[in-house]
Amino acid sequence: MRGTRGLWAAAVVAAVVAVVAAGCGGKSSSSSSKGNSINVAIVDNPQMKDIAKLTPSLFTAKSGIKVNYTVLDEGTLRQVTTRDVAAGGRQFDVVMIGPYEAPQFGRDGTIQDLTPYAQREASYQLSDIIPSVRSALSTDGKLFAAPFYGESSFVMYRKDVLKAAGLTMPARPTWDQVAAIARKVNSPKMAGICLRGKPGWGDLGASFTTVLNTFGGTWWSAKPDGSIGQAQVNQPAFKQALQFYTSLIHDAGEKDAANSSFNECLTQYKDGKVAMWYDATVAAGILEASDSPVKGKNGYALAPVKDTPASGWLWSWALAIPKTSSKADSAWKYISFATGPQYIKEAGTRIDGGWAAIPPGTRNSTYKIPQYEQAASAFADETLKSMAAAPIANPGTSKRPGLPGVQYVGVPQFQDVGNQCTQQFSAVIAGRSSIDSALKNCQTIASQAASQ
Repeated sequence: MRGTRGLWAAAVVAAVVAVVAAGCGGKSSSSSSKGNSINVAIVDNPQMKDIAKLTPSLFTAKSGIKVNYTVLDEGTLRQVTTRDVAAGGRQFDVVMIGPYEAPQFGRDGTIQDLTPYAQREASYQLSDIIPSVRSALSTDGKLFAAPFYGESSFVMYRKDVLKAAGLTMPARPTWDQVAAIARKVNSPKMAGICLRGKPGWGDLGASFTTVLNTFGGTWWSAKPDGSIGQAQVNQPAFKQALQFYTSLIHDAGEKDAANSSFNECLTQYKDGKVAMWYDATVAAGILEASDSPVKGKNGYALAPVKDTPASGWLWSWALAIPKTSSKADSAWKYISFATGPQYIKEAGTRIDGGWAAIPPGTRNSTYKIPQYEQAASAFADETLKSMAAAPIANPGTSKRPGLPGVQYVGVPQFQDVGNQCTQQFSAVIAGRSSIDSALKNCQTIASQAASQ
């Protein structure tokens, strides 16, 4: 495979102009980088908002290190971290990335190897990290990002709504079964299902690619050496998957689906506006939190399939240290606090959602905490089963190029291709484009990327 630094930089030339200002349209607790402080870029979700709120009392008060958070939506965060890490920026001391970026940045030498830090600190308990999550964030046995939480994807559904309609969700459903249930419970007051439709390789691209895989499609074929072969967007399986996905949204999906991702679907589900939701397993802790209006009303089922045994993704929002940071030691102290076992124990009694809402899916010890076992009883087993079943090494019906991955293709070109193509697919969801036009445009985009 070609060196990735130039490809990553090229992928975000246009994005840099839009996000060059500090904060980048997100929310920042402070823009100061003077004194004993570090700048940290994190994703905008409830778990990260919790730690941002607790950092002054649980970390800064003890360490003397002030943390200046910049909180960004998923798409903007990925653009910013790509610029700051791969293109040699110096804005952040800690960045939040995932299994797509960590191995590639690690091989490029643009982020720190965290293994020596973790091994020197016995209280961090490196061996406690769930092996599949640690592996996904590593390359050549070196951990390049420490997991804040881990997840797969599954179906969340309102048990009371399905029961009232005389319907039962299988524990291991097919997509045809899920679609049939969604269409039956769909009504003017409550949509049948919420699916991501917001453009972005990690937004619409993530959920759609799991559908694509199990329908037998893929973005590119793989050459014998594992590099990118020919674009496969124009193949029948790809069209079938996109037709299925967009038709289900049109027939039984949420309002304003073309602008919906995790946070939007979370809000609609909690507000009783959708009966089902296919998304990240981490959402279950929010749905079952002590302050959730739908607590106790939900069921959980493994990610739906068609032509593969499993289809759920494997992801972790994780923290990494750019090589350009001059404050690596302070950055590690923060990462150790945020991703170590002690924060999980301390957060359970301090966050609004209670024990059910603590960061899941990263440490075996989390699932042995009595308070968490009780609070997460509705979803903990399904979360672990989903993560264990995630077909990261063999997600589809044909070999794919690059590093392992489920909801993404582990090559640097995928970021730009996924972003551009999901713009096309989101336009279909919004009714502004046809499937044939979107696929034609996407085939061109993917083919051009394969020739680079």
